[in-house]
Amino acid sequence: MNPLLTVHNLESSYGPVMALRGVSLSVPEGSIVTVLGSNGAGKTTLMRTLSGALAPRKGSVRYRSKRIDGLEPDKLVREGIVHVPEGREIFPFMSVAENLRMGAFTRRDRAGLAAELGLVHEYFPVLAERRDQEAGTLSGGEQQMLAIARGLMARPALMLLDEPSLGLSPMLVAEIFSIIRRLNQEQGLTMILVEQNARAALEVADHGYVLEIGRIVMDGPAERLMDSDDIREFYLGKAADSSRGRRRWRKRKSWR
Repeated sequence: MNPLLTVHNLESSYGPVMALRGVSLSVPEGSIVTVLGSNGAGKTTLMRTLSGALAPRKGSVRYRSKRIDGLEPDKLVREGIVHVPEGREIFPFMSVAENLRMGAFTRRDRAGLAAELGLVHEYFPVLAERRDQEAGTLSGGEQQMLAIARGLMARPALMLLDEPSLGLSPMLVAEIFSIIRRLNQEQGLTMILVEQNARAALEVADHGYVLEIGRIVMDGPAERLMDSDDIREFYLGKAADSSRGRRRWRKRKSWR
C-alpha cells in the first residue's frame, strides 16, 4: 500500500518544553495505524501537530506526497484530514443534527451531504433517534459516536482519532472499536488511532508505534506488537515497574 501520510523527523514544543523529538512514521492508504503510549508520552501533541492545531518546530509532514506541515486546521479538513480530539469536544448546547451539520462546514454539495448523513445514521442509528436532543445530554458513549460521526460529515480520507475509548465502559469500547473496524473495511477510511487501551487498538490496527517521552521507541505490525513481551508487560495488563520500563524502552530499537 502506498503511504497516504508520511511524517519525518517531527519536533513540536510548548514554549521551551520539547514534546515530540524526531518522530517519523508512515500511514499506508486504507490502513489503521495506532500510536500507543502512557500519559505524557506525546500522543495528543502528535495529533494536534498533524491536524494543524500546533505548528511543528522541525520536520515534515507529507499527505499524498504534498507538504502540509504548517497548514491551518480548516485547510487540512478541506484536504481530507479530520481530527476527532480527546474529550470529544462536541457542541453541548447544539442538537445532534446541528453538531453533524457543523462537521460539514467545508462542503457545499447538498446531495453529497444527504448521502453522508444517511451513512452516518447507518453506522450510528442512535444519532438518528436523538437528532433533536441537545448533544450535552447524551451519554458518554453517544457523545463519542457523535464526535466520530461529525468528523465523517467532512468525508475525510484520513481520520485522526484521539483516545476514543476514554471514559467508556468495556461494552461501549467494544462497540466503538467495532464501528472503527467497519469504517476502515467498508469505507476504506484510513485512520491514525491514539490509544491507551493497547489491546483494543492493536486488535483493529494494521501497524503500531510506541511513543515514549516524545520519541518512537518501537514499531511493527500490530500482531507482532501484540506478541511482544514488552508490550504485554507494559501495556496489556502485566504488573511492571514503570521506571524500569522507561529505561528499557529507551534502549529498544525500532523494528522498521
